[in-house]
Amino acid sequence: MARIGVFICHCGSNIAGVVDIPKVMAAAKELPLVTYVDDPMYTCSETGQAAVREAIVKHGLTRVVVSACSPRMHEVTFRKALAQAGLNPYLLEMANIREQCAWVHGDDKAAATEKAIQLIAMAVAKVARHEPLTPKSVGVTKRALVIGGGIAGIQAALDLGNANIEVVLVEREPTIGGRMAQLDKTFPTLDCSSCILTPRMVEVSQHPKIRLLTYSEVKSVSGFVGNFEVEILQRARKVDMDKCTSCGICWQKCPEKVSSEFDSGMGKRSAIYIPFAQAVPSKPVIDLTHCRYIKFQEWQAAPEATRGKKPMECRICERLCPPQAVDWGQQDQVLKEKFGAIIVATGFQTFDYSVYGEYGGGKLPDVITGLQLERMLSASGPTGGVVQRPSDGAHPKTVVFLSCVGSRDDKVGRPYCSNVCCMYMAKQSILLKEHDPQVQSYVFYIDTRATGKGYEEFSRRAQEEAGTVYLRGRVSKIYQEGKKLVVMGEDSLMGRPVEIAADLVVLATGVEPAAGATELAQKLNIGYDTYGFLMEAHPKLRPVETQTDGIFVAGMAVGPKDVPAAVAHGSAAAVKAVGILSQEKLTTDPGTALVDAAKCVSCFLCEEVCPFNAVERETLRDKRVVARINESLCKGCGLCVSCCRPGAINLKGSTNQQLMAELMALKL
Repeated sequence: MARIGVFICHCGSNIAGVVDIPKVMAAAKELPLVTYVDDPMYTCSETGQAAVREAIVKHGLTRVVVSACSPRMHEVTFRKALAQAGLNPYLLEMANIREQCAWVHGDDKAAATEKAIQLIAMAVAKVARHEPLTPKSVGVTKRALVIGGGIAGIQAALDLGNANIEVVLVEREPTIGGRMAQLDKTFPTLDCSSCILTPRMVEVSQHPKIRLLTYSEVKSVSGFVGNFEVEILQRARKVDMDKCTSCGICWQKCPEKVSSEFDSGMGKRSAIYIPFAQAVPSKPVIDLTHCRYIKFQEWQAAPEATRGKKPMECRICERLCPPQAVDWGQQDQVLKEKFGAIIVATGFQTFDYSVYGEYGGGKLPDVITGLQLERMLSASGPTGGVVQRPSDGAHPKTVVFLSCVGSRDDKVGRPYCSNVCCMYMAKQSILLKEHDPQVQSYVFYIDTRATGKGYEEFSRRAQEEAGTVYLRGRVSKIYQEGKKLVVMGEDSLMGRPVEIAADLVVLATGVEPAAGATELAQKLNIGYDTYGFLMEAHPKLRPVETQTDGIFVAGMAVGPKDVPAAVAHGSAAAVKAVGILSQEKLTTDPGTALVDAAKCVSCFLCEEVCPFNAVERETLRDKRVVARINESLCKGCGLCVSCCRPGAINLKGSTNQQLMAELMALKL
């Protein structure tokens, strides 16, 4: 017969300030099978845990109920206490009398006390039917996959490699570096972005433990923590990277020029190209969409009746390449790799401001984005560091910045703050003044958010040293008048309308998740929010973990961050991954679903609803195909249990019988 101990936590005044603890204790002592009741001040403290351990030994307890906070907070803590006392850690049940009781019924102490009694009675009825559970062990593949080659992914890969762990870094673009590679300088120190980033990029490429897969993307993911199986699509560059010497002849002589994505459309690149001079790897890729020879091949393959004008065959890059590295026969490859942990650092993209008709809707050439101005400010940018009006190449003397374009705006579905815009406007206004002392900058803002170290001082520097005028208010309209852009707005602090004739308008476009982030999240079975940013398991206590064990997130894939925060996030994710990959075996939570094959009718509705792909199909000796649960993938969510029509599935630790006992104990 079970001997149940009940421990009712005061949690300081969090619980005891609302719930009548003596009354609850008296009620608990009358419950069936309860042989011991105690009320530690803080059950989760070392003193409180010691009291639990001592009571188990002294009173021969075989089951334990802890009435305290949410099991999300301290269920693991108390399971460890049971194990230390020699009791199976899964013979524990927690009654949440803090969040679900004291915190939500603070205005009715009598009702809160009665509810606490009921919750404890239900927990006692359930724990009486608990059975000992034993975790299983699985081996670990000691390799890590990092998805995304921006600064967060680079930092994570380096930290893992330096921990002597083999890493595969997958980047969708032809080069690593991400958005930071596009920046001229970084705030608040105004140090050269390339000077910080490029050595890290080179270090990654030369690290003996890191394998770079650029121009590649994750196609599918299966398996579980410690044993992920990943298919990676490596797209054909049409250039043999082993033969290529990066001499540059091919991209210098290529006649086809298109808009450069790296320069945010402010410059041109060839159809065979490297994105920027310091690219890693410094090997070109052929843009199949714009290559004249590829277009010629497509023209040849098309039915004669549908052919248009015959394009030029070209092949100049192939004819002029000294080592004969151009390889038209190169094909896409699908690589199958195994990993023990995965870090997702897919970065961000900037908001498409063309939805703002009042700002010209993308039709006014001298209305540009902050990223476009960044490329012009860069000495390695399309204008060699000279800021010019896109319309006529003139040097702007009056520049107006508009904040929160695609941020903090419910109208475009982006109510969140993009975190970095206030600071990069201040930075760019300072740099404009340094480039040309005659430039006068204006900033229209809602309010200034400068929360990082040295950020407030930097913002003041823009105003006091660079003479930037800050105007609190929104801009209602921008229109062309001759060579000027007329910016109509307001200064709400002065209570007056403002009209500025500007040479250049810079929109501080907000950040949003990288293209394809939600699709990747679905492949990985990890969550994402309304806006497409990846979800942490807990924003405070587990900020780089996801609900899928072994998969971690870092950088702007999670939400808007500046460079220092992204680097710290990448390192944090690497540390968590090392925690898994440093082990020989991993133990899995035994609270998983279990299928009774005799009852299974092979409808496989459980397979459809399982968010973790934990339901597999098994062929029995009688040739019946039934559902089976992969315990390494199962997270015990219970969806399969609730949808199973014949009741063939039970959840260990929360079986139908245990849940029914809880309900029967409830006095309505």
